[in-house]
Amino acid sequence: MNIQDRLIKQPSNVPFSMYDAFTDVPYSGSQAAIVLHASDISIPNRVRIAREIGAPATVFVNAINHNRVKVQFFSTVMELPMCGHGTVCLITQLVAQKLLPCEGNGWYKAVLDLPKGEATVECRRTKAGRVEVMLDVAEAQFAAVKIDLEELAGILGVSIEDMSNELPPEVATGDFIHLCLPMRDLDAMRKLQPDFSALAKFCVSNGLDTVASFSTEVVDQTCNVHVRDFCPAVGVAESAAAGTTNAALSTYLLQKGLVQPSDDGSLQVRAEQGIELGRPSRVTTRIKTQGGHIMRLQVGGLASLIVDGMLNVKLDSL
Repeated sequence: MNIQDRLIKQPSNVPFSMYDAFTDVPYSGSQAAIVLHASDISIPNRVRIAREIGAPATVFVNAINHNRVKVQFFSTVMELPMCGHGTVCLITQLVAQKLLPCEGNGWYKAVLDLPKGEATVECRRTKAGRVEVMLDVAEAQFAAVKIDLEELAGILGVSIEDMSNELPPEVATGDFIHLCLPMRDLDAMRKLQPDFSALAKFCVSNGLDTVASFSTEVVDQTCNVHVRDFCPAVGVAESAAAGTTNAALSTYLLQKGLVQPSDDGSLQVRAEQGIELGRPSRVTTRIKTQGGHIMRLQVGGLASLIVDGMLNVKLDSL
């Protein structure tokens, strides 16, 4: 029997796991839950399950056909169009269950079939034997901000002087809409103490999904950027690690000349995130450029298993 045929209907219990993404150290990074055998779980029930689990993302796997994975992502309050950290956890789990191949030194390609399109993912084994996952992300489009920065500063618990006077805030529109908010330094980043209820209302009224504050001053000198991403409008007060956000911020840094591609046009940006939450993470963005244009944008990293077991769904009574 083909190993992928194991994704069969199980009306009461389905395989369930939880991982921490963008970290090789358990109990850090950003959490995502993976639910296999999910094809019979209705959308309202997925919302209920995701809310019950309470992770920043819950991933429901509907089917696997060779290297194509039909999948949906949910936060505790809504369906997500895409989720970088959820993807890293998903692929790591599918490899662990031998539902996707990832042996030897080469990259293996998979395709996520999403409700509104598809996404390409690659994975490979590191020298330490871990599964490294890289997700292809569409380049975000940037625009000047048309928001009240004084109001936002008050909601974030800082002053306007804590924001950078050298770099402009910009809105990046991709799978999500991020406000890229450059802060003065690490001290300003540590001062951020948002009123999350007010921030959620501010984001909704200004058409934003997240407020991605960042500093080019870092704790770990191997990193390029220090990130705090506030996402109450999509169900997470502050993300410990966010793939799509970091892809947008890396593109911003490239556009502003703060990072430079090598002679072959390639570039790697390393971000530190989650430190203020006590859940440190490392997010890698890889960019391939040609003639000053981005030809490929990928974001990813590692994930660490936290929980592996069965989830009681009782489809007949939910």
